[in-house]
Amino acid sequence: MSHAKPNLPTKTCVVCGRPFAWRRKWARVWDEVRYCSERCRRQRGSVGAARGPP
Repeated sequence: MSHAKPNLPTKTCVVCGRPFAWRRKWARVWDEVRYCSERCRRQRGSVGAARGPP
């Protein structure tokens, strides 16, 4: 029998727009978490520039 995760809260990353779930390491700062990963956190200032002109 596999271990099923309980229903965890989710948020949407402000950089890539993907949903991500609560993690234990974010327990104390969940209200402040805005990015799904370190990569998105590093790209936060260049979101528009990375895509180029439309």
